[in-house]
Amino acid sequence: MSTQDEKPLTKMSSKKQIIFIVNPISGTHGKENILRLIEERLDRSVYDYVIKKTEYAGHASELALEAARNQADIVVAIGGDGTVNEIGRSLVHTQTAMGIIPCGSGNGLARHLHIPLEPKGAIQVLNEGICTQMDYGKINDRLFFCTCGVGFDAFVSLKFANSGKRGLLTYLENTLHESLTYRPETYEIENESGSVKYKAFLIACANASQYGNNAYIAPQASLTDGQMDITILEPFNVLDVPALSFQLFNKTLDQNSRIKTLREKKIIIHRAKEGVFHFDGDPAMGGKDIEVEIIPAGLKVMIPKEQEKPYAYPLNVFQYFTEFVGKKPITSEIAKKHKELLQLNQNLLRRLSKK
Repeated sequence: MSTQDEKPLTKMSSKKQIIFIVNPISGTHGKENILRLIEERLDRSVYDYVIKKTEYAGHASELALEAARNQADIVVAIGGDGTVNEIGRSLVHTQTAMGIIPCGSGNGLARHLHIPLEPKGAIQVLNEGICTQMDYGKINDRLFFCTCGVGFDAFVSLKFANSGKRGLLTYLENTLHESLTYRPETYEIENESGSVKYKAFLIACANASQYGNNAYIAPQASLTDGQMDITILEPFNVLDVPALSFQLFNKTLDQNSRIKTLREKKIIIHRAKEGVFHFDGDPAMGGKDIEVEIIPAGLKVMIPKEQEKPYAYPLNVFQYFTEFVGKKPITSEIAKKHKELLQLNQNLLRRLSKK
């Protein structure tokens, strides 16, 4: 969390009740190893703990709600962004804090909060006992903690959910395939002062700075400013893709000429037809009018003492992009740009490798 995200912290003291909720089938880490590490490394002088396993979709939300009603001090999400969302939405406006042991493919909120992705480090965050308040968002009747939006990213989230496979490479492949044929739409964004129309590839409303995987869709976003950062990606051509990709992972996307940014507490997005939107990467169907708002300081969350971590460029993302472009057939519409696009991306890879 950056300096602008910081608020007065509360040091938890005396013995606390902590509930671990684990989704056995989500994520990338072996869950049994995480449970063993909890037994070995959780500070038993501070915590009494219980581990509960989810059995069906929505069960994590039910277990978290029960824990909050029973006045548990902390509920820990062991899983990916979906599990974090399920648990978080049951803990808003309660005295129960959320902890995270991240083991998903994106881990957007954990990354923004600088919670270690390695389980030992995430457990140490719990042992440190530092808690703060963060904002959350609402898109129609769905809660989100990182990002939500309409357009291309929502369309890809729907494809990803139906793909039967998880992980970064599956997401990238869906993204690259669909980006070749996806057509921007016209949206009208309404706020307190009026409305403006945009033709856009996507509109992302961000509470946290990133989607996950260090993809910074809203580099300046704060979890504690009571506002959302809105990123509008206007239509672009294939030669813009390498620069956009570089800036997305380099925290400089807001400097691109194809990007428009707003900062609002509440907006209504009007579109020509019903369709998909996403909340924390999960797809849902919505009408022509989409309401999005931020609710300030609505969730207690556990964070590390050390707020700043060194930034690592995800070279595998750009390497995969290069391999994809080099091997996959490209439509005739952009065939003439293929060699230029591949060369641009290889140049970016060389630049990143020198960082």
